[in-house]
Amino acid sequence: MKANLRHCAQILLVLTVVTLSATVQAERKLLDQVVAVVNDDVILQSELEARINTIVGRLRAQGTGLPPRDVLEERVLEQLITESIQLQMADRAGMRISDNELNETMASIAQRNNMTLQQFEQQLSQEGVTYREAREQIRNEMITSRVQQRQVGNRVRVTDREVENYLEATAGDGSSNVEYQLAHILVEVEDFNDEEQVTEARNKIEQLREEIADGRDFREVAVAESDASSALEGGDMGWRAKNQLPSLVADVVPQLETGTVSQVLENSSGFHLVMVMDSRGGEKAEVIEQSMVRHILVRTSETVSESQAEEAIRDIYQQLENGADFGALAREYSDDPVSGSDGGNLGWVSPGQMVPEFEQAMMQADVGELKGPFRSQFGWHILEVQDRRQQDISGEVRDSEARQAIYRRKFDAELQNWLREIRDEAFIEFKNEESGDNSES
Repeated sequence: MKANLRHCAQILLVLTVVTLSATVQAERKLLDQVVAVVNDDVILQSELEARINTIVGRLRAQGTGLPPRDVLEERVLEQLITESIQLQMADRAGMRISDNELNETMASIAQRNNMTLQQFEQQLSQEGVTYREAREQIRNEMITSRVQQRQVGNRVRVTDREVENYLEATAGDGSSNVEYQLAHILVEVEDFNDEEQVTEARNKIEQLREEIADGRDFREVAVAESDASSALEGGDMGWRAKNQLPSLVADVVPQLETGTVSQVLENSSGFHLVMVMDSRGGEKAEVIEQSMVRHILVRTSETVSESQAEEAIRDIYQQLENGADFGALAREYSDDPVSGSDGGNLGWVSPGQMVPEFEQAMMQADVGELKGPFRSQFGWHILEVQDRRQQDISGEVRDSEARQAIYRRKFDAELQNWLREIRDEAFIEFKNEESGDNSES
């Protein structure tokens, strides 16, 4: 009797284990089912859930309201599809992000947020994201950014005449250094010849504007309704200098009060709303300290070892200490062919222009003082700071900023067009296991 009871118990235990195993496998299958095929790639349910969790954590941390779950899933899936297309393009082009480069980027992100890497990891954990997941997401973002720069950047050209026209148009503007933190909503129109589509989009954007004016959170609306690539970031466009504003809003944003939604704006992409979330800065001169520097360089090579190069530079330094002419020694011994032929003269050097080791020695040197020998990636150096001055480089900065502003405006407009193109050209098949239906696009 006891034997029979033990046998029955064993059978029940086996059945329980089998049932539990089947349940776990069923849950795993459900979690990892394919939700979309994108060209040669697939998007899994687990990937979709992980990205949703990341975005939900970030939006909650910002205090942004969440759209209905089905809306969020649809928008996140579209983001994953667009990302997959770009990652496949990068893979075919052989683009890679090394672990060292990724580590430096993670450290930089933490530093910009005034955190250590450990604190950054803890912050991610509070948002429901593991550090490993964040690393891979940032790696993907870095890769897609490079794809965009290569594909879209090649379409953008900025001429000298455009820079001149821009500077003329903004001459006398005393607020060129003001920066705005912007949020943006787009209701896209694919074909402006389709009157029904245009009317529907215009009615939608006007309805959204009314809701925002009545108190609905702008970022929440962006997440739920915007067709822009920044939608899942609450429409966040980041900080933009006044001269880097997209042309569509360049005249509108400076007139907007912080927290006030703009009127409906229109361009070839569709209908837009913009809001200034914050602003900072104002007009100021760009004054920097420049150093008049000359140097002597001794490189290592196949015929000159590290010890020989160091011995040679120390011998030159000793000659200078004994009163030898710097220019004459530079012309005779320096391995920098450009400055060497001119007695070692580098001219006026601005901060950030030289490699760190050279800049550190230059900033530590008094006027007329020899500094060295010291080592950089180029070899062994001796330098002398001959003079220093405070220089207003506002004109150079304005030229550079004008070129960047024009490029940014053109790039933003072209990026939206390009993303639509690659989405339209891709093979995309949506899987729906519950209904047994597939859909293609």
